[in-house]
Amino acid sequence: MRATDRAGTADATVPALRLAVPAKVNLALHVLGRRADGYHELQSLVAFAEIADGDSVTVGFGAPAPEGPRFAVTGPFAGAVPSGRDNLAAAAARVCPEISYVSLVKGLPVAAGIGGGSADAAAVLRAAALVRRVDPATLAEAGLALGADVPVCLDGRPSVMEGVGERVRPVALPALHGLLVNPGVPLSTADVFRNLERRDNAPFTMPSLADVADLAAWLATTRNDLEAPARAACPQIDVVLAAVADHAGCLLARMSGSGPTVFGLFADAGSRDRAVTRLRERAPRQWWVRPARFAASGEAPPAAVVVRDPPPGFAA
Repeated sequence: MRATDRAGTADATVPALRLAVPAKVNLALHVLGRRADGYHELQSLVAFAEIADGDSVTVGFGAPAPEGPRFAVTGPFAGAVPSGRDNLAAAAARVCPEISYVSLVKGLPVAAGIGGGSADAAAVLRAAALVRRVDPATLAEAGLALGADVPVCLDGRPSVMEGVGERVRPVALPALHGLLVNPGVPLSTADVFRNLERRDNAPFTMPSLADVADLAAWLATTRNDLEAPARAACPQIDVVLAAVADHAGCLLARMSGSGPTVFGLFADAGSRDRAVTRLRERAPRQWWVRPARFAASGEAPPAAVVVRDPPPGFAA
């Protein structure tokens, strides 16, 4: 049994919903200026990558405990994120009084430039919107209070994100075959911005794009303004970029967000899969290498699955 998304037909009596959490990838990221409040004006083309063993959240509904919704995190990267109230997924649960618990499986690298905690928090809010039978956009303001990337993750469609994250405009993109590679080292966003030499860069204007080749050609005219300062702070990014680009069929290799994760876009699934196999054979053991499918415009986010039995530790 599944709970549909934008149609708003979820059963308000479901005990829990489980949602897969796509990785947020900045295909282009331009830094346009610094505001008086210290935040940066950004413009980014964002797409969402489905990762088979990425993050997922199970959100339980009912009366929370007196101290608030219960929270637990497991998975290969669980040790790298807060396990209590400081976790963004736990914070998202606290703004939704119908949520009794959140169980987070952390399969995506942390401090990696691919959404991370913001995407987890957005998935929790999306679950609440399903149970309320409302559009997730109604929770965008609450999401922005949690983090700048939460609104675009809550929307879940290919979008241009502007300002500090409060302006999200869906755009037309085809489905994309790609991969993600992380060198196994975290990178602080604050450190990257400290290394940024120029903060008043030119914006992009997105054209109509006929296909993947058109998109890759246009992306080559854009930038990630955080890539150079990130490479200065983390030289391993240079190695990853070169390794991803050195494969037949790779149309573009670029760092996502503030890094250090690098994405590669490929002409077809076969060339992408061959690149993944080769990278896994030759890359250092600590590298995280995953195939990804970037959802096209018009595709709904992954469906929420109704969970009848709570995860271990959350039984009534």
